[in-house]
Amino acid sequence: MRGHLLASCAVDRSGGVLRARRARLRDELRSARALYRAGFISLDDPRRLRARSRLVAEYGRLGAALPVAAERHGDRTAIVDDAGSLTFAELDRRSNAIANAWRAAGLRPGDGVAMLVRNHRGFVEAFAATQKLGARAILLNTDFAGPQLRAVAEREGTRMLVHDDEFAHAVGDLEVELGRWRAWADTPGEDTLDALVAQGSPALPPPPAAPGTFVILTSGTTGTPRGAQRRVSEGRSLTRIGAFVGTIPLRPYETMIIASPLFHSLGFVNLLYAARLGSAVVLRRRFDAARLVADIERHRATTVILVPILLARALDAYDAASPPPDVSSLRIVLVAGSQLGATLARRTLQTFGDVLYNLYGSTEVAFATIASPAALRRAPGSVGPPAIGSRIRIVDADGRDLGPGQTGRIFVGNASSFAGYTGGGSKEMLDGMMSSGDVGHLDADGLLYIDGRDDGMIVSGGENVFPDEVEELLAGHPAVLEAAAIGVPDAEFGHRLRVFVVVRDGATLGAEEVREYVRGNLARYKVPRDVVFLDALPRNPTGKVLKRELARRDD
Repeated sequence: MRGHLLASCAVDRSGGVLRARRARLRDELRSARALYRAGFISLDDPRRLRARSRLVAEYGRLGAALPVAAERHGDRTAIVDDAGSLTFAELDRRSNAIANAWRAAGLRPGDGVAMLVRNHRGFVEAFAATQKLGARAILLNTDFAGPQLRAVAEREGTRMLVHDDEFAHAVGDLEVELGRWRAWADTPGEDTLDALVAQGSPALPPPPAAPGTFVILTSGTTGTPRGAQRRVSEGRSLTRIGAFVGTIPLRPYETMIIASPLFHSLGFVNLLYAARLGSAVVLRRRFDAARLVADIERHRATTVILVPILLARALDAYDAASPPPDVSSLRIVLVAGSQLGATLARRTLQTFGDVLYNLYGSTEVAFATIASPAALRRAPGSVGPPAIGSRIRIVDADGRDLGPGQTGRIFVGNASSFAGYTGGGSKEMLDGMMSSGDVGHLDADGLLYIDGRDDGMIVSGGENVFPDEVEELLAGHPAVLEAAAIGVPDAEFGHRLRVFVVVRDGATLGAEEVREYVRGNLARYKVPRDVVFLDALPRNPTGKVLKRELARRDD
C-alpha cells in the first residue's frame, strides 16, 4: 500500500512538472507571437543582427538600448520635450559625450549615480550614460524632501548626483565624491549636462567590465521608500515583455505621451519600449491636463501613459475644452500605480472609446494582471485576468486557497524575479509566489478585484471594513472630486472610519449628506463617523494618496 502511495505521489509530481513545462512553453510561444506582431522581434540583415547582439553582449541590454535604437531608427524623432526635439542618433551621441566626461571624472562600473530629475531629455541622457559605463542608476522620487533624499542617497551608495535646478534646495549641502551635475538648468554652467555634451566625445565609450544596473524605489506611501532590485536572469523569459504587449497593442513608429514620472516603473518601462519600437516620446516636466489633451491632438499621439488621478484631470480638461480636441488618434490609454475604480473606467470608455487598459502590479511583482477595454466594459471595477506568464492565488490567513468571490491575500508568480530590497529584506513568499501586499478576490471568470491593502483593513465593532470600497463609492458622487478613507482608533468600537473629501468646484456637500450617500449604498457599519473636507488630497508624484499624512491630521 505504501509503495502504491509513493508511486502515485511520484506520478503526481511528474505530471505536475510536465504540466508546468507545457504551460511555460505555451506562454513563451504566445509571447513570441505578441512580440513579433508588435515589432519587438523583426527579420533583418544577419550582419546588422550580429552587430546589435555584440553591443548587447558588451554593454548589457540597457547600455545597448540607445546605441541599438540609434542604429535602427537614427533620424527618427526620439524625444519631444519642453526644450524641443531630438532624434535617436542625437540622443545617443549626447549620452555618449556625458558618459565619456563622467568616465574621465572617475565614474566606474558599479558606482551609484543618484538621479533627481523630472520628465525631460536630461533623464534619458543621464540614465543612458550610466548604463554605458556599467554604473548603477538610482532613480529618486522628485517628491523627496531633503532628509529623505540624503537618507536614501547614503543607503544606496551614491558617488555622483544628477538633479534639476529646482531641486537644489532639497539637495542642499549633500556631498558626493564624484560631483553634482544639473540636468535641467535655469542658468548655464560648467556643471550642466549640456556643458558635458559640448565638451565630451560623442563616440561610444569603451565597454564596461560589467553591465549597468538600476534601482527603482518603492512608492513609500506607508514608510521610507526602499530600493527594489531585479535578477539579471529574468531576461531569459519572453513573457516579461510578452505579458505587456500580449494585451496592450503597442506598434512601431508611433507617438507616446508619458505623463507618469520616469522614475516610476510605469513610465520607465514604457520609455524603454518606445526606444525599441522607434516611437517618439512626448515628455513634459510638469503635468498640465489641458496641455496633455492638446499634445494628443498636436502630435497625433496613439498612446498615453499615466496614473488614474492624472487621467481624471485629463478628462476634466477635455470636457472643459471648446471645441473638443481631436483625440481620434488614441489607441491606448494605459493606467497603473493606484486604483482606477469603476467610475473613472466607465467615464474614460464613454469619452475616449475602447482604448483603456488597466495594469495591476508593483515595483516588486512587476505585471500581475492587465484589463483590456473588453474586460473593463464587462467588469469596470476589475484589474483584469492574469497577464501572460503570471499566476494569481487568493489565500486566507493560513495560506489556504479561497474560491471565487472570497476575499483574501493576493500572491503573484511570474518571470520577473525580484531580488530583494537594497537595504535588506524582501516580500513574503508562498510556494514560489510573492505577496502583492493587497487583498482581493477573483470572480467566476478569473478577473481580479482589489479590495484594499492587506494592512489597510480595519475592524470596527467586530466588522471588517475595507476603506477602498467606501472610496470607490464616494468617487461616483457627482459633487465629489476625490475621496480617501482610513481607520482611526476608537475607544468604543476599536476603530472607526474617517473619510476625507474634496468637493468639485461649484458644488456643495455636507458631512451628513456624505453619510447618507454611503448609508444608502453600503452596509451600516461602513458608514463613516468622521467626514473631513479638504482642498486636495496629499499624493506622491505617482498619484498614490499619502494616507500616513492623513492619519497625522488632528481633525
